[in-house]
Amino acid sequence: MTSTSVVRPPRLSPGARIALVCPSGAVLEEDDLIRASELCQALGLAPVLMPNAHRRFGYLAGTDDERQSDLQRAIDDESFAAVWAIRGGFGTTRILRRLDFSRLRARPKILLGFSDITTILLKAYADTGVVTFHGPVARNGLTGFAREHLERVLFDPTPPGKLSTPKAAAGVMVPREPRIIPIVPGAAEGRLIGGNLTLIQCLIGTGALPSFDGAILFLEETAEDLYRVDRMFAHLRDAGLLAKLAGVAIGLFTDMRKGAEGGTRAFDEVLKDYLDPLGIPAARGFPIGHVDDQWTLPIGTMARLDADAGTLHLLEAGVA
Repeated sequence: MTSTSVVRPPRLSPGARIALVCPSGAVLEEDDLIRASELCQALGLAPVLMPNAHRRFGYLAGTDDERQSDLQRAIDDESFAAVWAIRGGFGTTRILRRLDFSRLRARPKILLGFSDITTILLKAYADTGVVTFHGPVARNGLTGFAREHLERVLFDPTPPGKLSTPKAAAGVMVPREPRIIPIVPGAAEGRLIGGNLTLIQCLIGTGALPSFDGAILFLEETAEDLYRVDRMFAHLRDAGLLAKLAGVAIGLFTDMRKGAEGGTRAFDEVLKDYLDPLGIPAARGFPIGHVDDQWTLPIGTMARLDADAGTLHLLEAGVA
C-alpha cells in the first residue's frame, strides 16, 4: 500500500451522524451507553446507538450475528460519517471473517476504537486502503489531552505535525510517566501500522493484516505477563513481520506482571532482545493504549519517528 493509494475518509463536521457499536465485550451498565451518546453530543456530533449495542451473550455484547449485523449496517449505511466502538473487550475475532468492507472503499468513513477493535481497524485498512483510527472508545469519555488529539486528527484535514505528550503533574519528584525512553537511536519515516499486540498476533495467518514493510509499527497492551509479551514478540519476529519495518513506537503496556515462576526480567530487556537486532529507530512510552491521555492515530498515513527526541510527527492528514 503506497501513500498515494491510501483513501482518507471525510473529516467530521458539526452534526455528523455517528454509529455507536459494541462489536466486542458486553456493556454491563446502561450508563455506559448514555455517556457514549453524551460524549458525541459534547463534540457536536449526532449519536445513533445501534440496535444491539445493549445486548449481552455471556461476556459478549450479543451473539455473533447481532454484533456482526450492527457493525455491518454501520459500515454500509452512507448516512453515518463514523463508526465508533463503545468499548473493547473480546469478540471481534469471532466475526471478522464475516465482515464485508467493500462499501467502505466507495464511501469512506471513520472507524474508531482500540484494543480489541484493532482487528477491525487493520482488516478494513488492509482490504480497502481506507485510513482507520486507533483512539479512545466512546464510553470512557475524553480528557482535555485526548480530546485535543482526537479533534485535531478527525476534524482537521491538515497534517497534524508533531504530536504532543501529556504533561507531568507539578511536583518535586522526577516523574516516572509520561516519559519516552529510546531503545534504538535514530529517526525514520513510514506508514503508521499497529494496535494491540495480542490482537495483531491473533491476525497472523488470517490474511487480515496489511503489509508491515516500511511501516512505523506502534504497539500497546494491558494486563499481560511479561513472558507472554516476550512470546508474542517472538511470534511476530518469526512470522517475518518485524523484518522490514522502518521503526517501532511502543505505547503503554499497563498493568504488566513481570515476574514468573522462573524469575523476573525488565521490560526494556525483552524489548532490546527483539528490537536491537533490527537496527531501526525504536522508543517506548508513547501515549498509546489503555490510558486516559491517549493519542488518536491514523493507520495508513505517513509519520516520522525520532527515537532520540522521543517524538512522533504525523506527516499527512488522516481525513480529507
